[in-house]
Amino acid sequence: MLDELKEHRLLAIIRGDDPVADERTALTLIDAGVRMLEISLTSADALRVLEKVATQAAGASIGAGTVLTAEDARRAKDAGATYAVTPALGEGVNAALELGLPVLAGAMTPTEVQAAHVAGATAVKLFPAEHLGPSYLAALRGPFPDLAFVPVGGVTLEDVPPYLAAGAVAVGVGSPLTSHNGDLTALRHRATTYLHATTP
Repeated sequence: MLDELKEHRLLAIIRGDDPVADERTALTLIDAGVRMLEISLTSADALRVLEKVATQAAGASIGAGTVLTAEDARRAKDAGATYAVTPALGEGVNAALELGLPVLAGAMTPTEVQAAHVAGATAVKLFPAEHLGPSYLAALRGPFPDLAFVPVGGVTLEDVPPYLAAGAVAVGVGSPLTSHNGDLTALRHRATTYLHATTP
C-alpha cells in the first residue's frame, strides 16, 4: 500500500447514498486513471458496492473507509478490500492489521500520530486536514520525518501542491473530486486534473 501511495499520490474517497451512483463514480474514476479508491462504509450498501467495484477494478486498488470495528474490518476484507482506512485509532485499526490488511490510520495530534505508528499503521491519515493545513503537516514531519502522511478532509485541487510540497506521500480527496450530480464527463475531467496535479 505504501508503495502505491508513493507512486500514485491520489486516493479517491467515495461516500454516497446511492449505490448505483457510487459504483458508476468508482468505475469512471478507474477508467480515467485513478488507481487507488476508498469506498466508505458509511455509504449506502457500501459492502456490495465495494465487492462489485473490486471485481471490476482493472488494476486499481480498492480499500474500505471508515473502518471502526472488528466486524467492519472482517466484512470489508471479505468484500474484497485490499486495505483499510480509519478516521481514528481503535478497534478498526487493530482488527484490520490482524487480518493482514494494511491500514491508513486517522490521526491529528502528535500523540495520535505516534500511536498510529506504534500500532503498525502503514501510513497516517492526517484528518481533518482542512482545519490543519500544509504548515501543520510540515511541522509534524519535524519529529516524524520517516512517517508517511496522507492529508484527508476538504482537500481541494489548489491544496494538492502545498500538501505534497510539505511532505505528504499522497492526498485523499472526497467530494471536491467525486461529486458530479450524474455528470460523469465532468467527473472524468476533474479526475484527469487531479491526476495531473499529483504527477511529479
